[in-house]
Amino acid sequence: MIVRDTDTETWQFLADFNPGNLPLRTVKVMVPGVVAALNAGLEAVEGDIVSITDDDAAPHCDWLERIAAYFINDSCIGGVGGRDWVYQNHKLEDDSREVVGKLQWFGRVIGNHHLGVGTPREADVLKGVNMSFLSCAIAPLRFDARMRGTGAQVHFELAFCLALKRAGWKLIFDPQVEVDHYPAKRFDEDKRQQFNHIAFTNAVHNETLALLEHFSDVQRLVFFIWSSLVGTREALGFVQWLRLLPSEGSLSGQKWLASMRGRWQGFCTWQQYQQTHQKRDRRLLVSTDAE
Repeated sequence: MIVRDTDTETWQFLADFNPGNLPLRTVKVMVPGVVAALNAGLEAVEGDIVSITDDDAAPHCDWLERIAAYFINDSCIGGVGGRDWVYQNHKLEDDSREVVGKLQWFGRVIGNHHLGVGTPREADVLKGVNMSFLSCAIAPLRFDARMRGTGAQVHFELAFCLALKRAGWKLIFDPQVEVDHYPAKRFDEDKRQQFNHIAFTNAVHNETLALLEHFSDVQRLVFFIWSSLVGTREALGFVQWLRLLPSEGSLSGQKWLASMRGRWQGFCTWQQYQQTHQKRDRRLLVSTDAE
């Protein structure tokens, strides 16, 4: 269990909690953001499977059993996720979608994990509230510390899952691998349903960085054209701004500007990282030639 050093209520609960035969281990994290917390947890992992959920979620009783069965039966599976049944103000969001956790070739990311139905199938992205990984598959990986945000760091799982797929592992989404999700109040800049230009820009930055890392040069070009001209409701392009303008007025303009800022900043972060690695590779090449 990962607990932030400032979370006095959780520390008090743990002090009074009797885990019985449960081998509960607590990891303290002092750096803001979900990425630092998860990486601290990964450093402490000793088992064959890493199962991740949130402090505002409750896994179903057969959660671990269903997850373990996938890793036992197929050695090519690196990650397993499932549906999170979302309760907003005690009301269940009970809808259904067949397409879940997919990345389209031009850059559109489809989530829908909280609405997924149907049979188990391969996915490109799992959701942070309900995802498990084979320890040996993720041993070389860590969650990307370049993800922006002081709390939620939206799209951190996108970057991680795409890195795992690039390494050749399969990801499975099974709607019967279930958790109940009660979205809690956030205390960072990301207030979920309330627009905040910093949180909006950070989310678009993180998505852009993850996709640029994953795509080929041709896909990157197509992605920038599509995202600038069309985009999505969470990362507006020009067409999405026009579509939302009648209903949201000036707010749509603020979202569009935040989206463009996030796209540009994501590109700059990616480019800076590429240049740093190219310089390092050149130094290594010079060093090798000298020997």
